[in-house]
Amino acid sequence: MTSPVSPAPIIRKLDDLRALTKTWKAKGETIGIVPTMGALHDGHLSLARVARAATDRVIVTIFINPKQFNNPDDLKNYPRTEHEDARKLSSIGVDAIYVPDGTQMYPDGFSTTVSLDALTDVLCGAHRPGHFDGVATVVAKLLLQTSADQAFFGEKDYQQLLIVQRMALDLDICATIVGCPTIREIDGLALSSRNLLLSDRARVKAPALSEVMQQITKGLAAGETMKTLTPAALTRLDNAGFGDVDYLELRAASDLSLLETPTEPARLFAAVWLAGVRLIDNIAI
Repeated sequence: MTSPVSPAPIIRKLDDLRALTKTWKAKGETIGIVPTMGALHDGHLSLARVARAATDRVIVTIFINPKQFNNPDDLKNYPRTEHEDARKLSSIGVDAIYVPDGTQMYPDGFSTTVSLDALTDVLCGAHRPGHFDGVATVVAKLLLQTSADQAFFGEKDYQQLLIVQRMALDLDICATIVGCPTIREIDGLALSSRNLLLSDRARVKAPALSEVMQQITKGLAAGETMKTLTPAALTRLDNAGFGDVDYLELRAASDLSLLETPTEPARLFAAVWLAGVRLIDNIAI
C-alpha cells in the first residue's frame, strides 16, 4: 500500500526559504517553481506535475501581487483559498509552498520596478496600465528568491509568458522559463482562478467564448481574414450575453505583432467581460 504524501511545508519568510534552497543546492539538486496567486485549479496543478517530473525539488509560490492590479476592487475580490490550495498540492508531492506577505516582497523603501519596452503595449498591456511592470517585477524577485533553475507558466496567459521569457533573458537570470499548454474544462472554457467569480448563470454562458474563437480559427484556415470574421464573432458574443470586448485579435506568436491572416505562427487572443468578470483566452493558429 502506498503511503500518503506528506503536506508540503508552508514557508512565509524569505530567510527560511533561502535556508531550505541552500541545502538543496548543496546537494546539486535542481529547483522548479510554479508562480501563482493562489485559488489553484487543475491548470496550476498540471504545472506542478510538469515541474515535479522535470526537477528535483518543486516550490509553488502563492502571492497575490498588488503591483499587477490597476483596479483596487479587482485586488480586493481576488479569490483567497490558501488552505484549499495546500490540500490540492499535497497529492502532487511539492517540496515547499512559499507564501510571502507584502513585507517579504516589498519591504520598506522598496523602489525598483522591472519594465519592458517591448510586448507590453498591446493586448492586456493596453487595457491594464502598469500590469506587466508588476508581473515582471514580482517574477524577477521570485526567480531570485527561490534560486529557480526552471519556472513553469501556462500558455493561457501567453503574453505574460513571452514577457517573463524576455525579462529573464534580458536580466541574465539563470532560470529557464517553460510554457505549458492551456488546460480547459470539458466544455472548452480555459481554466482560470477568475472563473470562481462567475455566477452559475454566467458560467453556463462562458464556454461561448472558446466556441467563437474556434469558429474564427476555422475561417482563417479557409482563407478568410480577421477583418471579415470579426464582426460576426462580436455579434455572436453579444448574443451569448457577453459585455465589453477589450480585444479580439490575431497576433504573431513570436512578437505579438498584429496580423490579418496567419502568415506565420500566430495566436488568436481575446479578452471579454461577462457579468463583471474579465475572461481571457488564446488559441494557437
